[in-house]
Amino acid sequence: MAAPSTASYGLMSVKCQYYCTPRLECIVPAEKFTPPPKVNSAFVHLTMNGSRSAEVQNERRLFSLLRAGFNLRRKTLSNALRSAVEPEALKAAMEQACKEEKSPVGQQVLSQLEDNLQIAGQDMIPICQDTGMAVIFMEIGQDVHFEGGSLEAAINEGVRQGYVDGYLRKSVVKDPLERENTKDNTPAVIHYQIVPGDQVKITVAPKGFGSENMSRVFMLKPADGIEGVKAAILTAVKDAGPNACPPMVVGVGIGGTFEKCAIMAKQALTRPVNVHSAIPYVAEMEKELLENINKTGIGPGGLGGTTTALAVNINTYPTHIAGLPVAVNICCHVNRHVTKEL
Repeated sequence: MAAPSTASYGLMSVKCQYYCTPRLECIVPAEKFTPPPKVNSAFVHLTMNGSRSAEVQNERRLFSLLRAGFNLRRKTLSNALRSAVEPEALKAAMEQACKEEKSPVGQQVLSQLEDNLQIAGQDMIPICQDTGMAVIFMEIGQDVHFEGGSLEAAINEGVRQGYVDGYLRKSVVKDPLERENTKDNTPAVIHYQIVPGDQVKITVAPKGFGSENMSRVFMLKPADGIEGVKAAILTAVKDAGPNACPPMVVGVGIGGTFEKCAIMAKQALTRPVNVHSAIPYVAEMEKELLENINKTGIGPGGLGGTTTALAVNINTYPTHIAGLPVAVNICCHVNRHVTKEL
């Protein structure tokens, strides 16, 4: 039988040994088949265990983590597990908010949102009827060469299959004014970045438009400084109010140009809610803004309370001596995104 730390050891090995006592009966050589496969086959006898081989509180979570780990064997464990761990950070933030919320109505709203998250996870259904417009961030190693057709067409085909075969709501129209639905949620909004190396990193972030419509861009003057930036972010959140379906996650882009700061704000939403900026002063600003946003009293569902936001994530970039662009991209608590490295 497959043993840990061997090439043949995988998710099926773990599952078999978790639920059963496996016994190898015999090996069937490849030449016994027509046409012969590249590997031998085996007959394995499985005896169901009366009890599990290990005590686990959440089997679904266990196998989600294992699946993520075995899917990307060549990557570091942190990268392989990112897609499985990030939702847990948001869940933990919701649980913490529910414990700390001072408004009884706010506590009730957060409790219901927690129940919704659990039901959606168990039944594999969307937590919100607005399954968003697909936003894709592609980090492509400069040594990568794609063959077999258009990369953009392949991405949009993946989006089409996801929304059509997954029975997700189709929310994209062909033209912003004529408003005819594309019926498959394509095209996606795709951002490409060429980076060193021979790997590809794909981040998929379906963005609902209740919160998207509350987003803002401020073209500040350099003299406005850091206090002007903080005021702009608070203004965007206050103006959004209940329309952004709080508790929200606030993505901020500072610097660059008009379009660069907006893209940074969108990408900031894909950072885990429990990870601050690596730049010390920016990390402090994130913490301060989160505290001040939660003092606005907007609260869960906009019904008042002490939890208006779960996180403030800020990305920065060099900018022109004459400008200070600031973008605020707001997302509701259903901050969906997943990252895969290939």
